[in-house]
Amino acid sequence: MRNLVLIVASFCVTIVGWGLYVPMLRWGQVDMSLTGVPARWRPFVCVGLAYFLIGVIVPVVLLKLRGERGAWTITGIIYSLLGGTLGALGALGIILAINFGGNPIYVAPLVFGSAPVVNSFLTIYLAGKMRDIGPLFLAGLVMVTLGAVTVLVFAPHKKGQPPAATVAAEAAPAPADATAAAPVRQPGNKASRFVLQLLSVAMVALCWGSYGPTLHKGQAAMMHSRLRPLLCVGLAYFAIAVLVPNLLLIGVVDEASRFTWSGTTWSLLAGAAGAVGALGIIMAFNFGGRPVYVMPLVFGGAPVVATLTSTVSDDLLGDLGPMFLAGLILVIAGSAMVLVFAPKGHAPAPVAAPAAPTPQSHPPAEVPAKDGAGI
Repeated sequence: MRNLVLIVASFCVTIVGWGLYVPMLRWGQVDMSLTGVPARWRPFVCVGLAYFLIGVIVPVVLLKLRGERGAWTITGIIYSLLGGTLGALGALGIILAINFGGNPIYVAPLVFGSAPVVNSFLTIYLAGKMRDIGPLFLAGLVMVTLGAVTVLVFAPHKKGQPPAATVAAEAAPAPADATAAAPVRQPGNKASRFVLQLLSVAMVALCWGSYGPTLHKGQAAMMHSRLRPLLCVGLAYFAIAVLVPNLLLIGVVDEASRFTWSGTTWSLLAGAAGAVGALGIIMAFNFGGRPVYVMPLVFGGAPVVATLTSTVSDDLLGDLGPMFLAGLILVIAGSAMVLVFAPKGHAPAPVAAPAAPTPQSHPPAEVPAKDGAGI
């Protein structure tokens, strides 16, 4: 009973953490912007710093103080760094989707609905089980597709008002030279921004869907160590989400944003929520939880938390229509079916018990113990 409570508590931490990740990241992007268009690179830096603190500093301290089973291997390091790279690029995809005008109300369901599909297909392909795909798995794919379209079409928005980014831009204080001032709007037309939103969501789905199988290979190559792969993930986040954006901000891009207390805090909290959510998954498995029910519950609960948080913060809770809710349910149920009914590998053959030692004709000679020696 105690283990069950710990399992539920662990994946609930993940549901809340991953559910709050997208809305908090959007708040950070908006608060760092100087034009109303959500910022890209400075919030990305904060996410990378949060992952570095949780994914590098904490594992290094624990490995130093307590140690852990497993060992460093070249293969494990490569796969774990690749997994961290995929995770960081997925985080960038979320930032880009919001930067192009996406709202967490529908971005989160699309991401958490499509990533399990990519994950399942990649796992099936690597296991050589493509021919074992069954009708329930395909039905889950259809449900995810229909739900995604419904969520996009019926996402709530404030009637009679322009997009939030445009409103914020027009409300921004005018510069000293009023003659040169003009409301800054998001570049491109509505159709092109919508396409860029979908491409960004697809980028997240591909990266985060590939993250799990890749990191699993790294963990297996390090003899099922948990802290060592997490450390590699944190290092990859630091390189991609901290070093690269800072280099771009110094000499390549000129983004109209700045570090603010509120924007920095929300972005750091978003990164911390993502890292703590990943830790919750690890803890759920450590306490005996199984992926067959832990992952569907996580991918089903996180978009609900994200959608409710965003609708409340945007004062749109009363505008959630039945078609949008139906689409949200389809996405959640479809992603759960994809995870549950994906072809599974055959159970490993039982390992034969070691043969009993052959009795010796005479007892072995005793080895004298050394002074101070212990087990």
